[in-house]
Amino acid sequence: MRTRRQDKAAAAAASTEKGELPSEAISPIANNGDRDARTSATTVTISKIEGPTINHAEGKPRTKLPTLVQFPLVAFLSLAISELGYSLSWPLTQEVLAAHARLLGTWTEVGAVTGWRLCVSLIPIVCLGLCFPRVAPPFALHANNAGHNRFELALGWFGDYDGYDITALNLLSQGPHLYLLFAHYDTPAFALLVTVVIETLATYIPFRLIRSLSRAHANPTAAPNADILTDAPIALLTTLLAGAIYSVSLLFAYATYLPTYLVVYFTDLPSLVRAHESSYVGILPIALALGFAARIFIFTPAEATGRTSADVENEAFDPAKASLRETVRWNFLGWSSKTKVAMQRTALIMLVTGVNTFLRTWLTIMGVETAGAAAWSSVWILAAAVTGAALSAVGGV
Repeated sequence: MRTRRQDKAAAAAASTEKGELPSEAISPIANNGDRDARTSATTVTISKIEGPTINHAEGKPRTKLPTLVQFPLVAFLSLAISELGYSLSWPLTQEVLAAHARLLGTWTEVGAVTGWRLCVSLIPIVCLGLCFPRVAPPFALHANNAGHNRFELALGWFGDYDGYDITALNLLSQGPHLYLLFAHYDTPAFALLVTVVIETLATYIPFRLIRSLSRAHANPTAAPNADILTDAPIALLTTLLAGAIYSVSLLFAYATYLPTYLVVYFTDLPSLVRAHESSYVGILPIALALGFAARIFIFTPAEATGRTSADVENEAFDPAKASLRETVRWNFLGWSSKTKVAMQRTALIMLVTGVNTFLRTWLTIMGVETAGAAAWSSVWILAAAVTGAALSAVGGV
């Protein structure tokens, strides 16, 4: 005779062979021994199952648009916003700035500005100029009306920068040219301020719509070194430090070589007063604005960079056991991840600021020669280099 327990075991085996889950009927007459056996043999763990956490603050695209469409859309939106802004504010901006504007009349000048500001139009314009060198250009580019700098947008997009980064880079690259118009061409400050607002909106809005802010900007409390990123006194002091470096760089240039270049290579320069009477207070607004942008672009992302495997390898480096090649490599490339981020961004500021300031000064202002544009841009390249080094040193303390 088979017992009830044997019948249950046979039923469970049969259900397993058929691919079914074994089911066990709960009998009200089961004895305590069976209950204890089931309790001890079966352990049920109840845990909270959460869906995947999606972090929208890593600088990745936030849209579902195809990847190939995203950057052209950013460039189009930026151009549309800037053109709309300049059209609505024409009496306040372009009409005022046109007083000292230089129209581009040769193919070399058109190709230079177009290649830097509108990269997609460089090849057809140069080819047309080579085919018809004696034909005047069918249009004259006005730098203040040429639209937003797509080269900067490309650097920001493919460099994985967010809206804050690209806006800060835009301010750092355009600030020197706008200050030149204000200080030495008697351009009203309000017109320049409206220009800055338009360019800022044309840069920030497209990036913000399509790409989320990085964690360092969106949620600094969750980033590495959050105590530094969220500390208001540190933010204020680093801004003042960067602004002071820009002020000292400009005043040093005014006290040494810059007045000579302004007189010799800037034909019919309306005013040289600020070259001889500038003070820290007089250039404080532009210095603080550039210092604030430099802190956002250099200091914040560098401090938000966490430790990487490269940092561990660099800390484990032993010069007594390393070869000559490893020692040389460590001396040149053994920087921490934070320092590398600061160095890369500093080099980018130097490149964009230098080229943009040089081209806009040389090709868009009447009477400026090549040497004069190079001298003016050198001031801001030096300031960017020293600012990046100082902010990197502060972050490494």
